[in-house]
This record gives sequence, C-alpha cells and structure tokens, in this order.
Amino acid sequence: MKKSLLFVIDSLESAGAEKSLVTLLNLLDYSKFEVDLVLFAHGGLLEELLPNKVHILKPFKYTEFTRLGIKDAVIQSLKESKKFTMLYSRIKYSASIRKQKYSNAQKARVYWQSVSNVIEDNLKTYDIAISYAQGVPTFYVAEKVKAKKKFAWVNVSYRLDENDKAFQKGYYDQYDKIVAVSDSTKEILLETFPCYSDKVNVIYDINNPQFISDMAAIGEKDDAPFGGIKILTIGRLAHQKGYDIALEACKKLKEKGIDFKWYALGKGPLESEIREYIKQNDLSDYFILLGVKANPYPYIKNSDIYVQTSRFEGFGLAIAEARMLNVPVVTTRFDAVYNQMVDGKNGLVVEMAADAVCDGVLKLINDVNLKDDIIQYLQSEKKGNVEEIEKFYQLIG
Repeated sequence: MKKSLLFVIDSLESAGAEKSLVTLLNLLDYSKFEVDLVLFAHGGLLEELLPNKVHILKPFKYTEFTRLGIKDAVIQSLKESKKFTMLYSRIKYSASIRKQKYSNAQKARVYWQSVSNVIEDNLKTYDIAISYAQGVPTFYVAEKVKAKKKFAWVNVSYRLDENDKAFQKGYYDQYDKIVAVSDSTKEILLETFPCYSDKVNVIYDINNPQFISDMAAIGEKDDAPFGGIKILTIGRLAHQKGYDIALEACKKLKEKGIDFKWYALGKGPLESEIREYIKQNDLSDYFILLGVKANPYPYIKNSDIYVQTSRFEGFGLAIAEARMLNVPVVTTRFDAVYNQMVDGKNGLVVEMAADAVCDGVLKLINDVNLKDDIIQYLQSEKKGNVEEIEKFYQLIG
C-alpha cells in the first residue's frame, strides 16, 4: 500500500527551497507514494516542472478572497458573514505590517496570527506531512493537518527575537523531526532552540546535475551579442541577498573601465529601490534586471562569472547550480558558504562588502590562469547530491 505524503510550501516561484522541492518530487518513487501539495500562492513558474503524479490541492478560500480588489472584497463580505471574517483578517494583517518594518519571521507570525482562523483544516489524514519551509507552512502543518508523523524543513539561517522564538516553539514542538538543509543552518537553529538537539537532522537541498545540464541546453537565454564579461546573480530582490552590495560593486567596476554586463534574475520588494539606484548611478547598461525565469540554467551556462552577495543563506542553491555548470563563483562569506565552497579552488569567498566583491570579480577577470584553474577544478569536482534522496527515504521510514 502506498504511503500518503503531504508537502506544504509558500509557492513555487524560483527560490532555492522551491527548486529543491521540485527536484525532490521529480526523484520520488511514485510506486510507493501518493503525494499532495499545498501552496499558499498558486501559479508559480516552477509548477510546470512538477511530475504529473503530484496532486496540487485547491487554493484556500482565503487565498482566493485576497485576489479580489478591495471594493469587490467589501461587497462580498457584506453578502456573506464568512467573507466578512476574511475581510477583517485581511485588513488586520495589512494594517499590522504597515505599522513597522518586519523581518520575514515576524511577517510570518503576524500573518498567521491575523488569518489562521480563516484558513480551513485539511480533512485528510496523511502518513507523513512535511512543511518544506519555515514560517507559514510550518504553522499550517502543525495546526491544520492530521498526520501520523510531521517533519519541518528549515532552509534559511535566521535568528529569532524572544517573541518569535516563543511563538514558533509552540509549533515546532508538534513535529517529530526538524530538517536543516546544511550543517551551519542546524548550528544556528540549535542556538535558538537547543532543546531540539535530539530531533534535528541535516538533509542538503537536493540538486540533480543531469536535470540542470539538460535544462541549460534548452529554452530562453540572452542571445544579444556582447563581447565583454557577463556576470550573473540570482536571488530575490530582498535585503537578504545583498543587492546593495552588488550594485555598489557594479558601480566600482564601471568606474574602473571594465567592459561587462551584470544580469540579475529575481523579483522582490526592493525592485523599485534597485531600479532607482541603477538610474541615479547611470548603470542601466551595466546592471540589468531580467525578472524571474522558470529555467535560469541557460543564463548561468552563458555567464562568465556567477556572483552571490547574500548576507545569509541556508545552503546557497544557486551557487551549487553555477558550480554544476562549471561557472566560477565569487561569493560573500555567509554562514553556510563553506558547506560547498573551497576558496581559491571552485571560486572565491570574499568579505561581505562591495570593495571585496569588486576585487574578487577583477581577480577572475585579470588572472586568466586562476580562472582556468577554477574551471578545471569545477569540471573535476563531484556534481550534485541526488544521493540525499536516500536520507529522505530514511527519514520518512
């Protein structure tokens, strides 16, 4: 008899955790499992890459309600008392996050405190329920799902204030195991929750080199003729990803007369701020926002240098993907960076500052022998980690 599995994640856009989940779902043995998937936001670009055996559950009624304009939402709420409760929850959350600038963890808490009462329970009982991201998916699986076992993924290195720590502990207490996606993520998690030392496992974000190689050979890519250096960064346009560092480094490269274009794949809350910086500093021909691409791999393959300016990461999946496509990396020294980087061998690890990033890029441009040695090392190093699927199978029994 097949085991029933439920996975829950915010969306399937193009973030590392989302790509990791899609890869995992493509590796599962569906002769042994039936899989349901809950999304808090539907229509993400990666949904088309899911295997057809995965059953995506219908959107929550509240999710559908929030897609209405405020005028239509008010009209519906006047006709139906349940919709009025949804409207109240929606206004409560919107008003709360406007009051002050919240971290992602704080936003997730405020969201759940505001709207959990209008999120319906999942009526099915599963063998295994998995929250594949911290925050709202974790709260949902703990509170709204019935399962014989529950597992929570933590895929970002983040620290919590006392308020959020107390709030989240009540949910993590309900899980059988917590999975960190790197050793450093586990260490930081246990700094916050030392009481969970016996129930934290490490399973790295799964990346499949054959899948990435195949995807890199097809689909959309930048075909505009350009003879200079192509730099690429992938990541949400958010504080975590350090785009302020990238932009300042870009400005410094321009001032040094380097012939380059720096492409960025992603979207997020800082887009207008980033565009304003580009305009104010005359970087329109140098720092180019490409939005989100379901298949970023042709862009990685065709770049000369991959740059990651993150302040923190659980693992750094985009770096792993660049490595699998033999593209030299310049990355900031975030917590988990040495889980995969060997400084001077498969790329350069630099300080979390624009000067250091700029110098790292210049070093790869000017030292041809170093860049060739790094590419040669990348071509010979182990590719991917599909064997992590075995750890997943061991976890779920």
